[in-house]
Formats: sequence, structure tokens, C-alpha cells
Amino acid sequence: MRGRGRGAWWQERFQNAGARITAPREVVLDILHETEEHMSAADVYVKAHAINPSIGLTTVYRTLDMLTQMGIVQKFDFGDGKARFELVNNPGGKKHHHHLICLKCKAIIDYTEFIDEEVEFIEKTQRKLSKKYDFTITDHAISFFGQCAKCREGVSF
Repeated sequence: MRGRGRGAWWQERFQNAGARITAPREVVLDILHETEEHMSAADVYVKAHAINPSIGLTTVYRTLDMLTQMGIVQKFDFGDGKARFELVNNPGGKKHHHHLICLKCKAIIDYTEFIDEEVEFIEKTQRKLSKKYDFTITDHAISFFGQCAKCREGVSF
């Protein structure tokens, strides 16, 4: 698996947080690294348990919580009652993206094709918020909710 080994990109974060690198934590990181999906804790657990049957659901929840606090994983609420997780700042993984969430079928579409006006607006907003609240913004997450083309078929507005 790619995440394993002394040169893994997340090693320094663990060291800075004073956290131990355990086999279950490496398994969770590897699972998130290898997927394009927005996985729930239960999804991660099913895959982790198949790899290492001694990994319990509580361990997965605690690991995802710790990784979120460390800034390695981002937690999302897409309105379906399940927290979803994905790696952030993952070299070789997904680049920064936003989400389009269909409220009907619950499809999640990642998009990275930012238009110039969008980038300018976000950067301007970040600068103004940083100044107004004396807050250093290091990242952002944007989700748009609506209906995908498939779900809109036959729906009149």
C-alpha cells in the first residue's frame, strides 16, 4: 500500500502532534488514499476489517476523528445524515475541489474546473474575512446542493 513506509507524506504530521503511527491508523490512511469516493466511517470500517479483522468500528471512528483534528482528513456533511471523509493535501491524490450534491439521488460530484471569477471571488472573500476577524484561513470547503441532470428529467420548474 502506498501510505506505508518511513517516507509517507503524513509522517511529519503525526510527529508534530506527538501521535503514534499504528497499524490500524496506517490501514485507514491507505484506504482513504486509494479511493475516489467520499467514504463514511462504516465504509472505511468494512474495508479496514477485511484487511485486518482485529480493527473495530470504534478504532475507525477514533482514527478518523484524530486524522480530522490533525488536518490530514476533512469531514463533510452532505445532508444525508452520514459524515463523509477524504484526505486533504494528499500528494498524488485529488487536488483541491468543491462538491455538487444532488439532494434527490445523493450523488456527489467533485469539480476542479474553477473559472477565473470564482477563484478571484474566493480569494477576495478569504482576504476580507481574514482581516475582519483577524483569522488566518488555511483552507476552505464549498458544497453546492441541488439536483443533477438525471434527477431533473421530467421535472418542470
